[in-house]
Amino acid sequence: DSSLLLQSTHNVTVNARNSNGEVTGRLNVGPKMVEFHSQQFQINSKDGKPLFTVDENEVVIGTDKLRVTGPEGALFEHSVETPLVKAEAFKQLRLESPTRSLSMDAPRGINIKAQAGNIEALSQMDIKLHSSDGVLLLDAETVRLPKLPEGARGGSGISQGLYEICVCPDGKLYLSVAGVGSTCQEYSRVCQ
Repeated sequence: DSSLLLQSTHNVTVNARNSNGEVTGRLNVGPKMVEFHSQQFQINSKDGKPLFTVDENEVVIGTDKLRVTGPEGALFEHSVETPLVKAEAFKQLRLESPTRSLSMDAPRGINIKAQAGNIEALSQMDIKLHSSDGVLLLDAETVRLPKLPEGARGGSGISQGLYEICVCPDGKLYLSVAGVGSTCQEYSRVCQ
């Protein structure tokens, strides 16, 4: 019932050998590094549950929550596969790729939800919403396009502040003062 203390001025090495005397595992504790050589490394909880496992193929973290506390967050060189990405309570969640693209792929769809706030998509260049086999549905009480250009007045009469949204042949949208009939012009100056 007492501790075993191993001391060295350089390092302490513990070897595990098989029945043939071959080293199957090695623990080396040095002044600047701890090295472990084996086929698998595992840390268990008090009740025997694996908390951290490493082998040649993968690293498994068996806790309910992985917390990365560094100021840069978590940095990944290749892909990440996870059933949930969640920020701490009252903290922002940001997925960022400062110099390349950010891609999210899922065969059954991607759901982005903000229970009590806004969702923003900011881009220096284009934002493209593309559906190869389906529709683009904007389902909201109000849909606003505040910076659409206004075409030349194409109709006469009182507009009562109403506009119609016109589509150029290349898909660009613009506003036109509404009239009794359509006031959209296929060759509007906005489409040039």
